[in-house]
Amino acid sequence: MAAENGFLTQFVDETTFYNRIVLSHLLPANLWEPLPRFLQTWLRSYLTGNLFYFISAFLWCFYIYYLKRNVYIPEDSIPTRKAMIQQIHVAVKVEFGMYWVHKGLHDIKFLYKHLHATHHMYNKQNTLSPFAGFASHPLDGILQAAPHVIALFIVPVHLITHMSLLFLGGMWTTCIHDCIHGNIWPIMGAGYHTIHHTTYKHNCGQYTICMDWMFGTLEVPSVAEDNGLYQKAKCD
Repeated sequence: MAAENGFLTQFVDETTFYNRIVLSHLLPANLWEPLPRFLQTWLRSYLTGNLFYFISAFLWCFYIYYLKRNVYIPEDSIPTRKAMIQQIHVAVKVEFGMYWVHKGLHDIKFLYKHLHATHHMYNKQNTLSPFAGFASHPLDGILQAAPHVIALFIVPVHLITHMSLLFLGGMWTTCIHDCIHGNIWPIMGAGYHTIHHTTYKHNCGQYTICMDWMFGTLEVPSVAEDNGLYQKAKCD
C-alpha cells in the first residue's frame, strides 16, 4: 500500500510539473491555475496535441507544396496567388450581392409581400427550425442565388465547384435557422438570424456580419437581448 501511495504521489507530482511547464508558457496564470488538476491535465494535452498537429501539418505542407512543388505535385495543379485572390474577390462579391438582394426583398414592399413574407411566417424560436430555411417562395430562392450566378462572369469556375458552392449555401441556410447561437465572430450565426426574423430589418448577411456592420444594419444578440428585441423571438 505504501508503495502504491508512493507511485500515486510521484504521478501527481509529475503531471503537475508537466502542466506547469506547458501551461505557464501558453496561458496567463489566472486562466489555468484555479482549474482542478484533471482539467489542467486535459488542457495541457489538448494544447500540446494541437500545437504538434498544426506544426507538423505546416512543415509537411511547406515541404510538399513549396520546396518540392514541382516534384510531388504538378505545377499547374497549385493555384497561383492571382487565382487565390480572385476567389477571395468572388467570395466578397457574393457576400455583398447576397446582402443587398436580401435587404431588397425587405425594403421593396412588393417583393416582400409577394415573395419574402412566406419565409418570415417563421418568426419565433418555437417555429424556427432548419426546415424553415427552405420554406420560401421559389422566386425568392432564385433571387438570393443570383449573386452566385453573377459571380461566374467575374471568375469562371467549374460546374461542380459552382454547384458545390450553391449546396454549401443551402446547408448554411439550414444552420442559421436552428436557433443555436455559436457566437463566433464574424460568423452570421443563428443568434443574429433569429433577430432578423424578429425585427425584419437587421442582420441581412449570409456567412458573415461584415456587410451589416458596414451598412448599419447589424444587431448583436447580446445588445438586442438587453433591448428586449431578442425576447420577441423566444417562446412564451
